[in-house]
Amino acid sequence: MTAGAVLRPMTAADAADVLRIYAEGIATGDATFEAEAPGWAAWDAAHAPEPRLTAEVDGAAAGWAALKPTSVRRVYRGVGEVILYVAAAARGHGLGRALLTRLIADAERCGFWSVRAGIFPENAASIRLHLACGFREVGRFERVGYMRHGARAGTWRDTVLLERRSAVVGTEGDV
Repeated sequence: MTAGAVLRPMTAADAADVLRIYAEGIATGDATFEAEAPGWAAWDAAHAPEPRLTAEVDGAAAGWAALKPTSVRRVYRGVGEVILYVAAAARGHGLGRALLTRLIADAERCGFWSVRAGIFPENAASIRLHLACGFREVGRFERVGYMRHGARAGTWRDTVLLERRSAVVGTEGDV
């Protein structure tokens, strides 16, 4: 991981940095179907209250990770979607791996037994990261969404589905 990097719980004070880093990811065209970052209230409402992490490098936010619930149904309360973004200037230095590793541990502490990710197949670095952190490919949604921005605007996109099941949460006594 980048020297001087610190992982800490995300707070509302991180809102501007979270949305700025998210916008950088959107601009790549290979991170999300979203065309623009939402306001903080919408972002906050869409994500689980915890775990949420911010990565700082030399005192500045350089990445973040959080979970989105996959459903409001009680039976799925331990299943979350991994959302992870690293600022362009901080990519390639292990920050994503540090965030994902910590997010997995914090997710288990919070009672999540399954964490999932849907990643564009063109985002090979993100797929490799998730596989290295214990995820497995469970499928692919073909032509699942129509891209309306970026270099791939006007095309139908696939997403690769990855999942990581907890070895310690989600046993019969936990659910």
